[in-house]
Amino acid sequence: MTITLTQGILIAVWAMIAGLDCWLQAFFIFRPIIVCTITGAILGNLQLGVIAGGLTELAFAGLTPAGGTQPPNTVLCGIMTVVIAAMNNISPSTAIGLSLPFAMLMQYILLFFYSSFSLFLTKFDKYAEEGNAKAFKRLNYVPLIIVTLTFGIVAFLSAYAAQGPMKILVNSMPHWLTHGFELAGGILPAVGFAMLLKVMLKGQYLAYLILGFVIASMIPFSNVLPVALVGAVFAMIEFYHNRDQVKLEEKIKDNESNYQNGGMNDGI
Repeated sequence: MTITLTQGILIAVWAMIAGLDCWLQAFFIFRPIIVCTITGAILGNLQLGVIAGGLTELAFAGLTPAGGTQPPNTVLCGIMTVVIAAMNNISPSTAIGLSLPFAMLMQYILLFFYSSFSLFLTKFDKYAEEGNAKAFKRLNYVPLIIVTLTFGIVAFLSAYAAQGPMKILVNSMPHWLTHGFELAGGILPAVGFAMLLKVMLKGQYLAYLILGFVIASMIPFSNVLPVALVGAVFAMIEFYHNRDQVKLEEKIKDNESNYQNGGMNDGI
């Protein structure tokens, strides 16, 4: 398919919204599962957007900005995964590998912003010393506007302006290379999930992981809804068990405190 000017503008506007949220991390609509879904809806292929969103979300599950570090950008990766897959009629797993250069481009741009925006600090210090709250507030909007416009411009140029050269590049790739990108794209979700488990997995929850793997891999289901429901059941059991445990511990502490206070009063 060919991306129209209207679709290119809509993608740019969506990139600005998601990019601003990525910078502020307020509503987390910048996650690939949402970015890809909305992009797919803009291109008229919601199913592709949902599939690409699931794969890309898993690939970035263990990659989160922390402090000054900045992983490959999820917004550009999500948008370009859907755009490349739709434009060249290839699978989302192959498109993930081809979209990584765009994600890394935005990563370097944001790292540059992190450094260059430090120039505003002297102005902030000056306005703070003067007690000029209005100027201090206005200056806060400058980096936000720059970041928002940058996301829109990069997304528009990548998705619309460069679609001709991108088509030529993808079509000129030999089969072994595109197949390699497909394999890499298939591996990335597993890598992302493994990175997430490295941080979150605890021995006490290992049984749930094994059970979920068995249900998802060895029982023939047409979708993952039964696995999600089983996970929700165990989450509810764990939640209420922990809540009751906390209440019991608080009750024991109150009884011990009352006993100690009673013993002190008897002594007096």
